[in-house]
Amino acid sequence: MLHRERSGVSYRGRVLKWDTVIEEKTNELARYLNVGTAKLKFAEPAPILARADNRVVREAILRLTQEEARRRGIGKSTLHYMRKRARHPNSLSVYSKTLERIER
Repeated sequence: MLHRERSGVSYRGRVLKWDTVIEEKTNELARYLNVGTAKLKFAEPAPILARADNRVVREAILRLTQEEARRRGIGKSTLHYMRKRARHPNSLSVYSKTLERIER
């Protein structure tokens, strides 16, 4: 699972975490509203909205049989819920340990 809020982003010549950028933007908005500064840009930095999951992982989950999952150390309920989530177009998150077991 990828945590975008913890990833770094280039902003004003520095690499900052997203929570720091949000704090900076909040301060800019406060200055704009209180002092009336003429400059307010919310378009930068632009987030990269690439999906962390991919079609190959989804297909591997859907193709995995109960017996094969058991051999790889994946429980029945885990397999059931992974299949359920893999069928939907929403972003798919799989714990790293489970992902390693799927990719074996």
